[in-house]
Amino acid sequence: MDIRRSDRILQGRGLPFVMVVAVLALCVGGCGSDLRVTSIQLGRSLNADNTVASHTTTFGPSDTVYLSVLTAGGGSGTIRVRWSYGERVVGEPEQRVSYRGAAVTEFHLQNAGGFPPGDYKAEVFLNGQPAGERTFRVERER
Repeated sequence: MDIRRSDRILQGRGLPFVMVVAVLALCVGGCGSDLRVTSIQLGRSLNADNTVASHTTTFGPSDTVYLSVLTAGGGSGTIRVRWSYGERVVGEPEQRVSYRGAAVTEFHLQNAGGFPPGDYKAEVFLNGQPAGERTFRVERER
């Protein structure tokens, strides 16, 4: 295509067309999600907004372990938690999310037969990238 012809095409479309093309070009280069993890909470119960009601890192064998992932920004992504007992992975749930601002995503770990005492870890990932971790301990009935 000759340059003079392409100039006529752009001139014929007017300013709005050029603006749309410019915005699309910027999006290809940099638009996307600015979703990010701001905090990870661990505890035995949740508030109505899915934040942790009572923060703790010590649990009993029959407790449910709640983990709340607080995020900011907007966009879509996948939040995954890898629950580990010692070196063994005991669960790896994930949730696909789409938020327009601050939000909370809740995960929990339960064991009908009770958790064995020892050290545990919850690693949080956002879109496959590490976003933080929390360690906790299960002790014999308190």
